[in-house]
Amino acid sequence: MKLPPLKSLPVFEAVARLNSFSLAAAELAVSQSAVSHQIKQLETYLGEKLFWRSGRTLTLTDEGRQYLDGVSTALLQIERASEELLGHEEAMLRLSVFSSFAVRWLVPRLPDLKRLHPQLELSLEMSSENPVLSDRVADCFITVKPTSPAFSYELLYEERLFPVCSQDYWQKIRRELALDDVTGDPASLSLTPAQVAEFPLLSTHSIYNRQGGDWKAWYREAGLNLPASSRLLHSSHMLLSLEAARFHQGITLTNDYMLSTRKDSEEFVRLPTHSVMTGDSFYFAWKTSRRRERGIQLLRRWLVSQAIESGLRREDAS
Repeated sequence: MKLPPLKSLPVFEAVARLNSFSLAAAELAVSQSAVSHQIKQLETYLGEKLFWRSGRTLTLTDEGRQYLDGVSTALLQIERASEELLGHEEAMLRLSVFSSFAVRWLVPRLPDLKRLHPQLELSLEMSSENPVLSDRVADCFITVKPTSPAFSYELLYEERLFPVCSQDYWQKIRRELALDDVTGDPASLSLTPAQVAEFPLLSTHSIYNRQGGDWKAWYREAGLNLPASSRLLHSSHMLLSLEAARFHQGITLTNDYMLSTRKDSEEFVRLPTHSVMTGDSFYFAWKTSRRRERGIQLLRRWLVSQAIESGLRREDAS
């Protein structure tokens, strides 16, 4: 077995993670010259430059980034295997997750995870965009882009959008559309897209990455164009649009996980009209080389069970 200088690998990982020789030296409790020596020894062994140095600026080369992915995974596996052999049952996992999914669906359910698996410590890394799948970012991910061949994926949710408003705003809609003589239960009614367009439409830019893209897709699902007379109120994030709807500012398009708690079901009304599939599917992702780690598999099984229980995923989905 031909191995590189093993002492240099944790040094390389620390320098790459901290983007600094001096910070890595402080973390490892060694001198900066010792860090420089270990990196030089590793570069000599590999025959490749791992870092570009320009004054005080330090960046990984392409070869360095590629090497870091493999080294980070290997060091984590050694750490996990050692802890297991030593009888340390605690598992710390970093989960990178979309902010809306974390706030509206995951966080309210974390007490259940802690009750079932007290040995599992979960650290949330929230992102507004699809996360880069890398050990440098997190140990596991919730992503809508299952494209990396180095990762395995478990389906949690296929996203659909549907119109909602507050309870008070629903009463306003009933009055203005002269629906007062009909039972207040939305399920007994059917609103047309033209009727929906009579009210302010709260739009979320981040869903389709263009202004009004969500409502345009919703009308297109009905074979229509978004009416030119529509009053669109724009927000960058679904959380903002839903809060605007909560405070009676109009109708917004949201998805199932945003309205997955009992409190939300009491505060909002889902309008009796059609929904639209966005084409995005949410997956739990983990590096295939780490598939045997107990913490990752405990979290995977728990997420799937919660997705099924909350109605996000069918039990037979895969």
